Amino acid sequence: MNENTEIFKKALLKTKQEVAKVIIGYEQVVDQALIAIFTGTHALIEGVPGVAKTLLVRTLAHVMRCDFARIQFTPDLMPTDITGTHVFNLQTNEFSLVKGPVFSTFLLADEINRAPAKTQSALLQAMQERTVTIDRQTHELSSNFTVFATQNPIEYEGTYPLPEAQKDRFMLKITMNLPGKDAELKLAQRMLGKDAPENTLASGAVQQIITPEVLTKLRMALEGILVKEDLVSYVVDIVRKTRAHASVLVGAGPRATQALLLSSRAFATINGRDFVTPDDIKAMAHPVLEHRLILRPEYEIEGLTIREVIESILKDIAVPR
Repeated sequence: MNENTEIFKKALLKTKQEVAKVIIGYEQVVDQALIAIFTGTHALIEGVPGVAKTLLVRTLAHVMRCDFARIQFTPDLMPTDITGTHVFNLQTNEFSLVKGPVFSTFLLADEINRAPAKTQSALLQAMQERTVTIDRQTHELSSNFTVFATQNPIEYEGTYPLPEAQKDRFMLKITMNLPGKDAELKLAQRMLGKDAPENTLASGAVQQIITPEVLTKLRMALEGILVKEDLVSYVVDIVRKTRAHASVLVGAGPRATQALLLSSRAFATINGRDFVTPDDIKAMAHPVLEHRLILRPEYEIEGLTIREVIESILKDIAVPR
């Protein structure tokens, strides 16, 4: 393992240790959130209310010394509520920019599917280019700008499906299921004392491990992770198969190929390796592809799930030796 990868591994371990002081029982979720951050992409978090989606992002922002902002998406939310606008200043007789919450490093878009498509799309330029255009003026965002958008998987009344173009810009869909019994019991016990997760984060007990400057260097360390040519072809075959599968109406595009390669490289590093294996690609296939596929209605009626389709595709594609 090269020196940069070893530095990445140590920083990652310390980060996870600090996050674990607040977030209980979601090791895989934390890993996937870190993958999104370290690859400079964005993540969609899906889970029922009360599973600590907001707390997860707040904790990550604290540990990495990054600005945190939260937007509660509602049907009456306007695009300018996200990006900001110019307001006339009576004292100076000039228009001054009042920046919106998008001018942060970690942005939590809470229940993003509750706002109309026009408002949802206000994030598109920021997510893709890390810039915001307000009144024909373009403003730069942080190079570490990361969007975590949450949505409730069981409550669809009064919601608007995300546009396909926007879903494709989320590298991963992180699924936060209800915690197991042991984790929920531990959380219940902590809530009775002074070390409840919210109190732990507010008390300063969680150390700030990484600076934004170090975060940029850690991202560069991922470039040293080896991905063999046959594994690149394996990724391409998996993504292309999603477009040809009989049950899939809309398959994954080229951006999914890039996401699967980048996330597999980060996943390998999290597991202490400086090279990617087929198992790394298989592990990241579900979070990378699930939100990008649309099933044909007749297969949905029969009860087929996207997860089952991805499993079928992984079984059909020959694994490089």
